[in-house]
Amino acid sequence: MRIAGRHRRRLIRSPRVPTVPQTPRMRIRHATADELPALQDIELAAGAPFHDLGMGWIAENDPPAVEVLDRYRREGRAWVAADERNRPVAYLICEPVDGALHIEQISVHPDVARRAIGRTLLAYAADRAREEGLAGLTLTTFAEVPWNAPYYARIGFRVLDDAELTPGLRKIRAHEAELGLDAWPRVCMRRD
Repeated sequence: MRIAGRHRRRLIRSPRVPTVPQTPRMRIRHATADELPALQDIELAAGAPFHDLGMGWIAENDPPAVEVLDRYRREGRAWVAADERNRPVAYLICEPVDGALHIEQISVHPDVARRAIGRTLLAYAADRAREEGLAGLTLTTFAEVPWNAPYYARIGFRVLDDAELTPGLRKIRAHEAELGLDAWPRVCMRRD
């Protein structure tokens, strides 16, 4: 119920309007080989908002090579959220690292952002991790980018302190530093 204006003469009942646009039915499934270039396109589009934060280098960074994406696909570790026409609009690639399923990359096309598609992909990954006997999900991300660490914290991830970093996560962070990603603060996060 909403009260219009400053006066309480009468209550105006506003219709239930969703705060997030209605989404077409999404289906989570394995990526196919012929979709890998589309995943690169999703990655490029998802990177564009980094320009607005002064992180142009991230926005213009090349997406994972088709060969890299194909390795995850062949291992059964590349999943897409497909729209009503069965076209990928988001994707997630992952691999086991030190007893957890590590999210290497998750990207949602901005045209379908803010519709819980990323959250749905992460839930799917969490289910797969449980089925495999893995303890939870891990990821590395930018600490201060609103749709990165703050978002993951809202959906149950927590920042790991240095003492909690496993050897595999330390190796991932070292590689990210070599790539120059540490030009902006980064964190490792986990959800059990």
